[in-house]
Amino acid sequence: MEMLAPNIYEELQGPGQFINILVDESWNIPLRRPMSIAGANRDQLTIIYKVLGRGTKRLVTKLRGDFLNILGPIGNIFNQDKFNNHHPILIGGGIGIAPILWLHNVMKGGSFQHELIIGAKSKSDHFLKHQPSRKIYLTTDDGTLGIKGTVMRVLQQVVNQLYEPMIVACGPAEMLKVIQTFLIDINIPGQMALESYMACGLGICQGCVVELTHSHQEKHSFGEKFSLICRDGPVYDISRVRF
Repeated sequence: MEMLAPNIYEELQGPGQFINILVDESWNIPLRRPMSIAGANRDQLTIIYKVLGRGTKRLVTKLRGDFLNILGPIGNIFNQDKFNNHHPILIGGGIGIAPILWLHNVMKGGSFQHELIIGAKSKSDHFLKHQPSRKIYLTTDDGTLGIKGTVMRVLQQVVNQLYEPMIVACGPAEMLKVIQTFLIDINIPGQMALESYMACGLGICQGCVVELTHSHQEKHSFGEKFSLICRDGPVYDISRVRF
């Protein structure tokens, strides 16, 4: 879905940020839906979503010329300065591909060498082409498109072929946890954008809490042990989150 949002566009910092959409002005669906921004160009924002519940079903009914109540931009961004002296591998899974695609297009426009790995359950969930020659790898759980299996199958192969790789990922928590364990074991840095249910998007409702990693000896306050994805994220160092 593309939407004209000049005021939000002017405040955008980059890939990783999201918007919070009120899909219905009535009290039938009172909570906003957080949507990662998948692209931004000339006052327009792009989002990618899958119809899963009442909110997204209502979003599908929107037509050209309709208005949406949008809060944003929210959150921090992928730290591209950390890509210096590294070869980024971008990984997106499921509906978590939006910020990864935005980052991919930004880097592609700047001729920044990188790999792109996108995973899905089946061919019907993909809309890109599997192009290994262009460093775009698609995976499917059922093998109907690209490489059969999860994104880990490609990641394990690609990592061994690159000098100073760095991972940037977004997707389901299960996927991020496996990637995190893999990277920590082989001492490779990375960043990840977390997905979460949230109501306000401002840090008031406390609905998007994530626990941070700490050593047993480390003393910390409550605010240092836990983080709010909407306020402090959604982008974190890949080693900082406890799943």
